[in-house]
Amino acid sequence: MTAGSRPAHRDVWLLIATFLIAVAGLVYELIAATASSYLLGDSVRQFSLVIGVFLSSMGVGAWLSRFVEQPVSGFIWVQILIAVVGGFMAPALFYAYAYLSAVGPVLFGLLAAVGVLSGMEIPLIARVLERVGAARFRFENVLSVDYAGALIASLAFPLLIVPHLGLMSASLVFGALNLLVAGISLWLFRDESSGRQRAAWLIALVLTCTALIQSEKLLSVTEAQLFEDDVIFSEATPYQNITLTQFRDRTRLYLDYSLQFDSLDEYRYHEMLVHPAIGMAPRREDILILGGGDGMAAREVLRHDEVKNVTLVDLDSRVTELFRDHPQLAPLNDHSLSDDRLKIVNEDAWQFVENDDGAYDVIILDLPDPKNLTLSKLYSAEFYALLMERTTAQSVIVTQSGAPLFAREAFWSIVTTWDETRNPFDLSAPLSVLPYHAYVPSFGEWGFVMASPMRLRDRMPDLPDGLRYLDSGQWSAATRFPPDMARLEVEANHIQTHVLADYYMDGWEKWFE
Repeated sequence: MTAGSRPAHRDVWLLIATFLIAVAGLVYELIAATASSYLLGDSVRQFSLVIGVFLSSMGVGAWLSRFVEQPVSGFIWVQILIAVVGGFMAPALFYAYAYLSAVGPVLFGLLAAVGVLSGMEIPLIARVLERVGAARFRFENVLSVDYAGALIASLAFPLLIVPHLGLMSASLVFGALNLLVAGISLWLFRDESSGRQRAAWLIALVLTCTALIQSEKLLSVTEAQLFEDDVIFSEATPYQNITLTQFRDRTRLYLDYSLQFDSLDEYRYHEMLVHPAIGMAPRREDILILGGGDGMAAREVLRHDEVKNVTLVDLDSRVTELFRDHPQLAPLNDHSLSDDRLKIVNEDAWQFVENDDGAYDVIILDLPDPKNLTLSKLYSAEFYALLMERTTAQSVIVTQSGAPLFAREAFWSIVTTWDETRNPFDLSAPLSVLPYHAYVPSFGEWGFVMASPMRLRDRMPDLPDGLRYLDSGQWSAATRFPPDMARLEVEANHIQTHVLADYYMDGWEKWFE
């Protein structure tokens, strides 16, 4: 075919196809990275590994593309294969996690396959354009379209794709997108395609459409294996995956598949988190809660009649909406999120503390465990220094601090970090730091750390009536640590080092992997 007689619409289509496959390719990479963070923890480590494996595999694919003799046929085959491998990646990962307990090999095997196939796409398209004589479509134009597609995917993934589709459906939808590219290419280049390709495309299309139609059922089956109880709510937000399960009157909340509370025993955790700090504070009118979007900590705070204002800062508005408005969930926190004394701020905790100019009598950090660098920074000396700017000379700060038995180094790293935090009210004296612990059946022994410019040790907290777990005897026992949880010499956590995330992951892996 000469340049003068070639169909121009083929050239246009190949550039459109470049854009579409760039979007799909980056979405597969982000799905793999997000799923691995959900299932394996440590998001920075997982994203780094996923990006490294994906890019190196693309390099292998680009090199292998030279051995494809017929670029049109090769491009169509690549689209069919990547639709199957990439499209079924998320279902395969969640199935492996639920049934095989070996998600790592499946993840990186599928990721490498998608990377190799993705790496073949652009060289094959460039060869097709060159062969059909598309002189005005230079190679850099192909790359520009490819990068534009990657940009669109990176913006759409957290804002549209995950919240509206979820990982499993998103994987299949973009598999269908690759099949659309393959189907249009089969039609436009029908003189160069084969019956075998058309048959393979049709089979892949039927499988993908069937899986999409059954995606809710697939998700339900997988979740039934992942969770002990019936899943009553599951939703992916731009920040995390929210799952709620229920058995009779027992409700559990999971964020990114990690248990956050069990309504059967959450009162132990929340009483120990809230009441010692408020009970030791001479003034308890203005309270700041960072995290705690489920409203349980707020429920305990509002037991104290002296409390006048509570500011609750939680990044994910969907969590606070659910626990404020849902008829089955709001009663769990005694409708605390609808209390007139409480204000909800959906914002990043660091940004809020950095920009706020208030001073609080008690600050409660009900944050997720520091299993990745994003969370670890909220347990850093730098963040604690910011928090001290929001206090008075008699304020008390308390943070949940993980398991002093399972992640012993991580717990004492938090204590050490508070020990090294400057006391802005008396530069010659350190902060008073008081670690303590309690047994919560859902989690085991759980730790907390209080810090204040005033002396905390040997003080008895003023406790409200009606507590189910905490009393003066329990408090006295809580501040003593047995030998297997006793203090260790560990490093403080800083945003430059993030030793806490490593301590945390190493501790839990030692016990449960």
